[in-house]
Amino acid sequence: MNHLLDTHHLILMEAAIVEQLRRAGSVELHPTLINAPLIYDEVGRSALADIYQAYIDIALQADIPFLMCTPTWRANRARVSGAKASSCINADAVSFMQQLRDSQQTAQADIKIAGLIGCKNDCYRPEQGLSAIAAEQFHAWQINQLAGAGVDFLMAQTLPAIEEATGIAKAMQATGLPYIISFVVSRDGHLLDGTALAAAVEMIDAITERKPLGYMVNCAYPTFLCAETQPSHLFTRLIGYLANASALDQCELDGAAQLQAEDISDWGAAMLTLNRQFSLKILGGCCGTGAEYLRYIAER
Repeated sequence: MNHLLDTHHLILMEAAIVEQLRRAGSVELHPTLINAPLIYDEVGRSALADIYQAYIDIALQADIPFLMCTPTWRANRARVSGAKASSCINADAVSFMQQLRDSQQTAQADIKIAGLIGCKNDCYRPEQGLSAIAAEQFHAWQINQLAGAGVDFLMAQTLPAIEEATGIAKAMQATGLPYIISFVVSRDGHLLDGTALAAAVEMIDAITERKPLGYMVNCAYPTFLCAETQPSHLFTRLIGYLANASALDQCELDGAAQLQAEDISDWGAAMLTLNRQFSLKILGGCCGTGAEYLRYIAER
């Protein structure tokens, strides 16, 4: 991962996965584990593989490195146990992703797999976040499962509160693997708990002996970063952005019955600005996005 960041000005990451599955309607998502159990079903594996492959193809055709995440965002120990799912589901998800990478004809070395986790509770309700100590204990099981299965790096996404993010960072550093912490921000560029993004980065860097590889933002429209008003030193640590297609607030999107999206050229221009002017190297999509969004970036 360090080599990719050091040698490439742009790295492509996946666009939406769960939303693509939900809109396609060909598979049923689990009520608590979401897309993770699909790896055990032939139709589900095929649906997952088709989405990932479409994203991989865009990166390979453009000769750009590609990062993809295990479908384990909600596969924490409490949910796995409550669903009576296999205790190996995280490791099995890693194996699924490794097989997908192994099936590629070229550039396997430029395809990296992230072991993905999320916060324990609602990612849009920071008041439900865990304390740092509780988060380190709660998330360690899943983090260790993913690390032990051979992911290239670890990633925590859609974190709304600094306390839980801090605990996750401590649990991730203990594995010895590179890791990325990705926050969800409101339209003023702050975490949903009100913490300034630069302050959140500084806090985690200060309490970890092995600092994150870098930080990202996901599940927010690209202009939500307010990049022009952020302190310049933030961009020495902020390395990527997975952007929603819509400029609506997260709570509005979460309850929307229809797909919401701005013009793709507006989205793409804002994303490319983050890369060209603010040196964010990892670009991808979140809610509302698909292959056409990654293609827009790759072709430009």
